[in-house]
Amino acid sequence: MLADLTHCLEARQTAYRRLAARPCTSLRRQLIRLSTTGLFHPYWQGRQTTAARSAMYAGRGTGN
Repeated sequence: MLADLTHCLEARQTAYRRLAARPCTSLRRQLIRLSTTGLFHPYWQGRQTTAARSAMYAGRGTGN
């Protein structure tokens, strides 16, 4: 799950650099699409992976 978020954020940075060097509408649209994809990624919604959930129920997860 983090691999696709990382890829999205790297692609967004690349699009941002390209837009700074050569402003055009297609790059602006690409940057908006990538920013939206990264913003609404499940990682930011607080969803835990199965391994994290298992560790939490075993008493090893949250540090409480």
